[in-house]
Amino acid sequence: MNLKRSLYAASAMALIAAGSAQAQTTVTIATVNNGDMIRMQGLTDDFTSQHPDITLEWVTLEENVLRQRVTQDIAANGGQFDVMTIGTYEVPIWAQQDWLVSLNDLPEAWDADDILPAIRGGLTVDGELYAAPFYGESSMVMYRTDLMEKAGLEMPDAPTWDFIKEAAAAMTDPANEVYGICLRGKAGWGENMAFLTAMSNSFGARWFDEDWVPQLDSEAWAQTLDTYMELMTNYGPPGASTNGFNENLSLFQQGKCGMWIDATVAASFVTNPDDSTVADQVGFALAPDNGLGKRGNWLWAWSLAIPAGSDAVDAAKAFIAWATNKEYTALVAENVGWANVPPGTRTSLYENPEYVKAAPFAEMTLNSINSADPTQPTVDPVPYTGVQFVAIPEFAGIATQVGQEISAALAGQQSVEEALEKAQALTADEMEAAGY
Repeated sequence: MNLKRSLYAASAMALIAAGSAQAQTTVTIATVNNGDMIRMQGLTDDFTSQHPDITLEWVTLEENVLRQRVTQDIAANGGQFDVMTIGTYEVPIWAQQDWLVSLNDLPEAWDADDILPAIRGGLTVDGELYAAPFYGESSMVMYRTDLMEKAGLEMPDAPTWDFIKEAAAAMTDPANEVYGICLRGKAGWGENMAFLTAMSNSFGARWFDEDWVPQLDSEAWAQTLDTYMELMTNYGPPGASTNGFNENLSLFQQGKCGMWIDATVAASFVTNPDDSTVADQVGFALAPDNGLGKRGNWLWAWSLAIPAGSDAVDAAKAFIAWATNKEYTALVAENVGWANVPPGTRTSLYENPEYVKAAPFAEMTLNSINSADPTQPTVDPVPYTGVQFVAIPEFAGIATQVGQEISAALAGQQSVEEALEKAQALTADEMEAAGY
């Protein structure tokens, strides 16, 4: 009898072990290689302790490569990933294709109503939330207060492009490897074209008129590019045509940029004394304008979404709820301080006195996010939404090609006129082929 019981117990234990093995779910996460997302990977013991039945696998990629990989996979229903890090551009387009899983059923404690309206609106289609924002951002001017003072200038809260040129000239000191301004030059629809599209709005430019006729051969686009080239050529760092967000962040942290106009999320990195040699000498201002009613800033959220091809939807939702809730924000604060928590997603964060005290950039970040208008992004009317992008499926491909032409002009391989002429022609061809 005892032998039978022992055999029965051993069999039961084997069945339990087999059941446990079957219950273990792997969630594969495709993400971008920026500081906030890398930090999240270092904190996931908190998640796995709460969910021992879920194993996380990370695929961390450079921004342009990430976009290419996740787009290919989701379009083919490949099922490589269970969670994708995607942006405000992809969410509405992919949701309308039924490529994403609705997140309307995230736990009540996740508090969807706490998400900033501008950010939540960009991730919602027909009342369904299709992605959870990990952090939200606009863009703004980050500048060296010491160099500005040395130049005898004072940065306005809302500068013009003319002031930016004046300040860039005054702060440039190439003999000491200090450059007046650092801007994105790396080709990509989310790299140089994100910056330039937002910048062009402030010059009165637009990608298309109301009949979807491309407008890249307009005077407003020429003025945008001429200003950009003047800034980058005369006052920018060497090799600027290969610099994207991460490269410029490194340059600024090393003290080599007088000004940097880029994502508001960078503020915590440039003011972190552990990483930045100029942490106590950084000021903030709104992105520049030309007095036409639009500023040169964008609106974006890096968000977590579940592709329809995932076979681990419930586990993926559990991870997303953990990674984007208020408790995660508190976890980051506990580990690296309130100034370094993911910004730009929740109203409660900007009502938190601990955060506001620790983050000198909090108010300017919120003002920048609120000043961007994706529904009316341009001076003249347009048939599209999106501030630094045009919310149509064809835009990513078109803007990638246009970005390559402009990057080539920045590298001295062609003129601005040639770049815009080619950009106009290729955009017209692509739009005609797409049936616009």
